[in-house]
Amino acid sequence: MGALGINLPGLIAQIINFTLLLLLLYFVLYKPILRMLDRRSEKIRESMERAEQIKKDAERSEQEIKKRLEVAHQEGQALVTQAAEIGEKLKTEAREEAKKEGEALITKARAEIQRERDEAIEQVRQRFAELAILAAEKVINRSLDKQAHVQLIQEVLEESSKKGKSQES
Repeated sequence: MGALGINLPGLIAQIINFTLLLLLLYFVLYKPILRMLDRRSEKIRESMERAEQIKKDAERSEQEIKKRLEVAHQEGQALVTQAAEIGEKLKTEAREEAKKEGEALITKARAEIQRERDEAIEQVRQRFAELAILAAEKVINRSLDKQAHVQLIQEVLEESSKKGKSQES
């Protein structure tokens, strides 16, 4: 080996030194670096798992929010429908109430008209009786008992109204 220019004791010393250096690096640097790299890869894996879990949670939350929105929309539609029904019911009740009030006013007006008619007829009868007495006084040229004549005229009017009703039948 001498002819090749290799010094055997120097080569063996270098091999031993290199082996010792490798062992020293393996125990002092390689294992701590591997542990550090393992911890780092574990942290990265955990972070990835958390990110995946957060993504799943977000998707679930989004679906839950969509469901809640749909339920709220349906409830809103139900409230709108219910409000429309209540409005229609109130409108119908108001119409019925107005109709009842109108009918009551018509009934009251008819009663008032009938009362006024009866009063007018009574006034005409009284006026007719007075005129008949005045006419009779002028015909006879003397004063008659007014009360007796009023009674006589009313009896005649009642008889004539009874005759008129019996003829209508």
